[in-house]
Amino acid sequence: MEMRRLGSSGIGVTAVGLGTWAIGGGPWWGTTNDEQSIRAIHASLDAGINLIDTAPAYGFGHSERIVGRAIRDRRDRVVLATKCGLWWKDGTGSVFFEQSGKTVRRSLDPRTIRIEVEESLRRLGTDRIDLMQTHWQATPDAPTPIADTMACLTQLRAEGKIRAIGVSNATPAQMDEYRAAGDLAACQPRYSMLDRKIEADVLPYCRDQGIAALVYSPLEQGLLTGKIGMDRQFSPEAARNMIPWFRPGNRHRVLDMLARWDDLCEKHACSLAQLVIAWTVAQPGVTCALCGARKPEDAEENAGAGAVHLGPEDAARMRADVEALGEPAA
Repeated sequence: MEMRRLGSSGIGVTAVGLGTWAIGGGPWWGTTNDEQSIRAIHASLDAGINLIDTAPAYGFGHSERIVGRAIRDRRDRVVLATKCGLWWKDGTGSVFFEQSGKTVRRSLDPRTIRIEVEESLRRLGTDRIDLMQTHWQATPDAPTPIADTMACLTQLRAEGKIRAIGVSNATPAQMDEYRAAGDLAACQPRYSMLDRKIEADVLPYCRDQGIAALVYSPLEQGLLTGKIGMDRQFSPEAARNMIPWFRPGNRHRVLDMLARWDDLCEKHACSLAQLVIAWTVAQPGVTCALCGARKPEDAEENAGAGAVHLGPEDAARMRADVEALGEPAA
């Protein structure tokens, strides 16, 4: 597995990482099997992945608890990333969404950050978090100056509770403010070959400033594996219903495109998922693709993408195909 730098932190991370949003379960993801999830985490590590990304909001602490159980006897093999900034314990912050009877708010207030970090350490069963990321940024109706947020995170790093600081879902202008107030190692934006908006700003910025870009949803929640056919139905609350590419007409177009890449899969002796992940991590500015897996076999498959190296002609052909899709129909 290729190793890459986590910005200026001195930490090395694998080009493919494990994302654990789905492991948290809940209405967006449905029932999850905890023991199977632990086996998937173990399979990821055994296959060479070292970066595991989680967050308190994934199942309201459930994902962190499962990750903590899984890595209890192998903590030294893991670069452990989690987040802060989604808060549901009181009225601090701006309302973001409602779920499972909880009102989740965006809050990057130093008081709530400190509480979140202590609770994450306890759930994860560790004495340090390798990468602490602000999950979503503060909004004008509940502003916290970025300098105050960064001062809190920098102090937590000085105390040894976190090793590096990152952001998620942040703009270049926001990252400028973070960098003015301290050392920013990483950014976690949404990115897939079907959602390439950050190629215009965030990826060039990260590349130019030496910030690691850990991209989430590179497989577009499973659609780009080719395993979600036209007959697949989802519950009304499923997260996939929020993605336009899952609508029947759009999905059909994507599946047709993927079917045309059979020769590429044969050439590289890989699955469609591995081909897509390999394309993703080959894009300028991308440090790591965070891929979800709730089954050991899916975790092993994702990790195997780290051994697939596309030449420029194959990568260009794939880009031309995805650009030809255009935007998803409404």
